[in-house]
This record gives sequence, C-alpha cells and structure tokens, in this order.
Amino acid sequence: MPSSVPKDNAFAASSLQDVPESAEADTAEKHSYGDILKSSALIGGSQVLSIAIGIVRTKAMAVMLGPAGFGLMGIYTSIADLIRSVAEMGINNSGVRQIAAAVGTADTERIALTAKVLRRTTILLGIFGAVLMVMFSLPLSSVTFGSQENAGAIALLSLAVLFKLVADGQGALIQGMRRISDLAKIGVLGALFGTILSIPLVYFLREDGVVPSIVGIAAMSLITSWWYSRKVRMQAPVMSGTQVKQESVALLKLGSAFMASSLMMMGAAYAVRTMILRIDGLDAAGLYQAAWTLGGLYVSMILQAMGADFYPRLTGVAKDNTQVNRLVNEQAQISLLLAGPGVIATLTLAPLLMVLFYSSEFDVATEVLRWICLGMTLRVISWPIGYIIVARGEQTIFFLTELAWTAVNLGLAWICVEHFGLNGAGLAFFGSYVFHTVMIYVVVHRLSGFRWSAANRKTGLVFLALVAGVFCSFFLLPTLVATGLGVLATILSGVYSIRALLTLVSLEQIPRPIRKLLVLFRFARIGTY
Repeated sequence: MPSSVPKDNAFAASSLQDVPESAEADTAEKHSYGDILKSSALIGGSQVLSIAIGIVRTKAMAVMLGPAGFGLMGIYTSIADLIRSVAEMGINNSGVRQIAAAVGTADTERIALTAKVLRRTTILLGIFGAVLMVMFSLPLSSVTFGSQENAGAIALLSLAVLFKLVADGQGALIQGMRRISDLAKIGVLGALFGTILSIPLVYFLREDGVVPSIVGIAAMSLITSWWYSRKVRMQAPVMSGTQVKQESVALLKLGSAFMASSLMMMGAAYAVRTMILRIDGLDAAGLYQAAWTLGGLYVSMILQAMGADFYPRLTGVAKDNTQVNRLVNEQAQISLLLAGPGVIATLTLAPLLMVLFYSSEFDVATEVLRWICLGMTLRVISWPIGYIIVARGEQTIFFLTELAWTAVNLGLAWICVEHFGLNGAGLAFFGSYVFHTVMIYVVVHRLSGFRWSAANRKTGLVFLALVAGVFCSFFLLPTLVATGLGVLATILSGVYSIRALLTLVSLEQIPRPIRKLLVLFRFARIGTY
C-alpha cells in the first residue's frame, strides 16, 4: 500500500463527456501509457542522477564507517524518520492533494490561501517535531541502545526533523502545482549538496559526524526546496480566521490516515532494525541497512514515478470503477515491464553490487539483499492496486490494511530474526508482502471489482517465474552457473520489456535520448523517429 501518496491534479472525467465510448477508451488508453512513460522518464532520470550521487555518498560512508558505523547511521535515520512521521501529521500528502484540488478549480484566491496555510502549518509542525525529539531523546536512547549515552546525538537530530518537515511542505506545494521538472531538480540538487556536505563531516569526525551529516543533508533539502518553491508566485491572500481554521482542519483531517500509515511503516522499520541490533549486534544492523538501501534503489524509481503521475489521474476518475480498473492495470503493466529486468539484475549481481556500492565487508549481506528483492517485486505489483483505496478516500480501510501489514511484518520479523538471524529480516519482509499483495487484491476486488487484465497476468507470470528461477538457482546450482543463468534472464527480460513497451506506445511518446538507444540496438528504425 502506498504510505506516501502524491499529488492530485486537474485530470477530469468531464473532459471525456461527449466522446463516443470506443473513442474514449482508445484516447484514454493511449494517453495513459504515454503519461506513465513520460513521468517515469522524468522522475526516473532524476532518480538515476540522485542514485549516482547517492552511490558516491554511500560508498564513502561505508568505507569510512564500516558496518557498525553504517548501522548507526541507519538507526539514527530511522529515529528521525519516526519522529518526523508523528510530527508531520500527514500534512505533506494532504497538502499535495489540497493544492492540486485548488489548482483544478483555477481559483487563484483559493490556491493562494491553501498554499499559505500549508506553509505556515508545516513550519509550526516542524518546530513541534524538533521539540518532540528533544523531549524524548532520553527514552529513545534507552530503548534503542540500552543506555542514555546517545541522548545528546538524538536531541541534535531535532534540527534534521525541523529542516525536513519544512522542506517537505515546500515540496508539497511544488508537487501540487504539478511542477514535476522542479521536483526532479530538487531531488538531484538536494542529493548533490547533501553529499558534498556530509562526506567531509564523517571523514573528519568519523562516528561523531554521523548525526551532523544527517542534519546537513536535511538542511540541503530545505535550501533547494526553498529555492524552487519561491518561484511559485501568487498574490498574498486576505485570510479570515474562519478560512484559516477550515483549511487547516481540512489539511490535518485528510492527513490523519496518511500519518497513521507513515508512522506504522517508519515504526516497523525502526522496530526491525532494533530487533537486529539487540539480537545480532550493530554490525548486523549495518549489513541490513546496506541491503535494504540497495534492494530498494531501482524499485524506488518506479514507485516515485508512479506516485508523481498515476495517483492524480486515478483520483480524477475514482468514482468510475471501469476507468479506475483500466488505469490500474495499465500502470501495473508498465511498472512490471520497467521493474522486472532491474530486479533480476540485482538478484544476479548481488555480491558484486555489495562490494561496488559498499566494501568487501558487506558481501555477507548478499542473501538478505536477495530476499528483499523478492519483497520489492511484490511491492511493485501491490502498490498500483492499493492506490484505489486512497483515491476513493476510504480512510478506514486504508488504515486497517496498513495496520494488518505492519502487524504481520513485525510478527514475522520477530520470529525470523530470532531463528535465522540477519537473513530472517529479509525473509520476513518478503513474507509480509506475500500477505500484503493477497490482502490488497481481495479488498480492492470487493471495493471496485478490480481484476488483473490478461496482459498483466501474462507479464506477471513471466517475471515472477524468472525472478523465482534466478533466486532459487543460487541455492541449488554452483554460483558460476547460477550467475550465468541470471545474466541470461536479465538480457531476455530486458528484450521482452522493450518489445512489450513498444507495442503500447508510439516512438514519438518516448524521450529522444531513449529513442536513439533503441535505434542503436535495432529495436527501432531510424526513419521511425
């Protein structure tokens, strides 16, 4: 289920009124696939740059800190994320939706009012989060590390919470205004400046520089989001106390379900890392953090692109089950075709990637990385259908499904980490998403009558079979043979995905640099573009 739900937009079913049913279906279908690929290319491209920058930062941190120090960074990050999730109250996600809804009305006064209330509310919530972090620094240190020695470092993280909350509010404004290009730039520049600042801090201070580096990264996120949000020019609204109250209440009420979901996800991440820390030690926590980061690296690009474009379009037709189910099937098909080859490649090259991204000390996390890859495959499948619940505004169902997944995830983690150690954490993540995928499908089928299309059943079976085959081969066959099969599966799945995508969209809808690559590798002819 998407715990972070992106922006709404002006997509309206009314624009299709007066169009014959068959023409409507054809037009919508073409536009849907084209929009999905366009947003995926834009957000995905920025993510590639951000990932490249992140590789440099991650590699430097891993080499300088080792598994124990890297684990410490992961734990501190989880603590900051947990407190931020509480203080944020879902305002980031609800703010995106409210801004986008205001933009859809073309009412400049309403847009300005919503934007101003959003900005003020995020600043107040940022201050609240920082105070909360300082107040609970002692108990958080005791619960996490078994002593109060780290309370000062946790208190310093309050600055990271403040900076990130305000930055998220500014990002919500940009996203709600559908300035996707600016949003992509914020991600890249924030990652670049954060890396430039954080590496020297850790280099000179070592483990004492972990918390300052986290604060520095948040500060760079704040600065870059401010730079682009100030470009959103609007007249200063005249606001009455009643208007401010109504808008604030709407933001917080809508955000409550998002906050609960985000809190449960962050809380589960924090709890799993704490279990590993207590049972297997700080080194194991660092290895898990490394595997988790790498396992979600490629899939996160697909999911972010999904959030940036898919949810707003789905919201626009949320009351039309036929349209909703068609859009979800289209998004799921594109997501599978884009994610499948990357997941198989990660499974195959896991040992090499661990050494490349981190160091040779991290290669023992190869198996847990592969389990996480299995879970990420199911996440790509389940998230598109989960958006139906959110688009329809079913807050109670949304909360209950998130609660069920969290309970299963933590229960499995407790059992599996106890019995299988570090690898048990990856096994638990995979098991929780088996449960999540089945649960969400059943719920959404009853809600909208959703069924997988024939094309998705075929695509899903192809990729699930390849992923399962590559995964099992490393347990049943010699490593060299399994690696060879994995490389072959990666190539074949890549060719399959490209050919399938070219049947869904015309070359004109594909970004020009990618078209050139398709011509270079003979997937298209020169005259076709």
